[in-house]
Amino acid sequence: MKQTMRWLPKIVLSTAALLLIQGCATTPTRLEAVPHSLTTQAEIPGMPGVRYVAGGDMSELARIGVDSVRREQDYLAKQGYKGPLPPAVFLAISGGGDNGAYTAGLLNGWTAAGTRPEFKLVTGISTGALIAPFAFLGPKYDATLKEVYTTISPKDIIMPRSFINGVFGDAMADSTPLWNLTRKSVNADLLKAIAAEYAKGRFLLIATADLDARRAIIWDMGKIATYGGPKALELFVSVMIASASIPGGLPPVMIDVEAGGKRYQEMHVDGGTMAQVFAYPAAIRLKELSATAGFTRERRLYVIRNARLDPDWAQVERNTMSIAGRAVASLIHTQGIGDLYRIYATAQRDGVDFNLAFIPSSFNAPHKEEFDNEYMRALYDEGYDLAVKGYPWLKTPPGFAPPGDATATGTK
Repeated sequence: MKQTMRWLPKIVLSTAALLLIQGCATTPTRLEAVPHSLTTQAEIPGMPGVRYVAGGDMSELARIGVDSVRREQDYLAKQGYKGPLPPAVFLAISGGGDNGAYTAGLLNGWTAAGTRPEFKLVTGISTGALIAPFAFLGPKYDATLKEVYTTISPKDIIMPRSFINGVFGDAMADSTPLWNLTRKSVNADLLKAIAAEYAKGRFLLIATADLDARRAIIWDMGKIATYGGPKALELFVSVMIASASIPGGLPPVMIDVEAGGKRYQEMHVDGGTMAQVFAYPAAIRLKELSATAGFTRERRLYVIRNARLDPDWAQVERNTMSIAGRAVASLIHTQGIGDLYRIYATAQRDGVDFNLAFIPSSFNAPHKEEFDNEYMRALYDEGYDLAVKGYPWLKTPPGFAPPGDATATGTK
């Protein structure tokens, strides 16, 4: 987002002049968008049942959730396990750009501490979407996360476009390097591993934003993995990249769908335009659902917010772009806190133990640019060190804890 905001002054000041020479640049084309009346009916050709419209009918996802418990019970029985269902542990990873280094460090430190659980459910948005598959598969991929979030630089993520091509194209930068980086680790073997875990009753969900419908789409990545083959792999990578594609900064990801017997194309961008983090749809009432299905279990939720939660102070210059930029940053900050309140309220309703991690206010390493390698290494180390010592998880979102309580707020 910061990188996108740096382009705004030039865009605003030059738009009038550039309109006169619009013929010099080629605007990308696309297929027709899904009509509003068919939005909830859209499916991926050949891969039905891999996506859900957030805020829509969640009954099918709820049914699949119950089925996942049956698969889990079958798997445990084959392993000789007896007794009640073990605790279900959920992990939700937020957006935050290069701040994802904090989650990478925290997960690796959690592994080193010997207390990291296997997660029944992992969700991700934006940079969290790039981390989620590896967090889902466990410590085997800790080295991959460390490498990505401590060695990359801007050239590994984007290729800047000329100003004219950026304004009259679909983004100010080309995300080809990010696609290449993701494809190095996300391959057929990784999809097989995720499909195997899906068969055990585990869930991996990633959210993108359908910009046409202005709705969040929740993707069942484990179900995509079960289809296997090049098309499933391409969709899997596309969803990851789409969730991390900041509108205006990186190109949207165009995804072909079918609805009402006709082919359409959806424009998907950063899931953070809809929410900074999510756990599971609030429409799914876990406690009631499990009681109706005839099983009970303990549930724990860990939310990692790749951002500081205290408001940062800055003297704002009295010019349009500084004011607008500061306001947008404030909206993102408060949206993220609002998401935490929503998740907390849902967890309280369903009897899920809530745990929150975020970048402490004491962390103040210099941040020269997006994907600043030195900054990411310092942030990775911060998350790692806190986790190794036993992470001070906050039990309530900011505002519920007593003011000045360093232990409760995670700023210690």
